Amino acid sequence: MPSRRLTHVDASRRPTMVDVGAKEVTHRVAIAEARIRMPRTVARALRASGHRTGKGPVFDTAIVAGVMAAKRTHELIPFCHPLGLEDCQIEITPVGAGIAVRCRVSVHHRTGVEMEALTGAAVAALTIYDMCKALSHDIEIAQLRLLAKSGGRRPFARGAAG
Repeated sequence: MPSRRLTHVDASRRPTMVDVGAKEVTHRVAIAEARIRMPRTVARALRASGHRTGKGPVFDTAIVAGVMAAKRTHELIPFCHPLGLEDCQIEITPVGAGIAVRCRVSVHHRTGVEMEALTGAAVAALTIYDMCKALSHDIEIAQLRLLAKSGGRRPFARGAAG
C-alpha cells in the first residue's frame, strides 16, 4: 500500500495548494449527501404545506443555494481549485421524519470535485434549516459525507451511492 501523506502541506510543513498541472484531464464525478433530522411534527407540517414555509418553497430554494455554493467552493475552502462545473444536480427526498439531500457534481478536469459535492449538499441542508427554523430549532444536520467519486487515481464508493 502506498504511503499516505497530506497533499496540502509542503516539505517545510507549510500549507500549499496542490499543483495539478501535470495531471491528466479526466471526467470527474462526485456524489455527497447530508441528512436532516427533525421532529415528526415539523416533518408532517412541512409535507402538509407542500414543502413551503413563510420564506417560500423550501426544496426549490435549497436546490438553488446548493448549486450556487458548489460553483463557489473555491471561494470558501482555501486550497480548492476554481472549477467550471459542467453539471450539478441536487436531489432532496423526504425520508421518515427527516430529509436526505444529495449533490452530484461533474467536470472534465485535472482535480476531483468531492469538495464541491460536499459543499453543495451542506449548503442545501443549511438552507432547509434556515427556512424551517421558525417551525422548530430542534432540527439537526447530520451525516454530511462523500458517497462516491470517480475519474481520479482513487475512486471511492460507499454502499449504494447511485
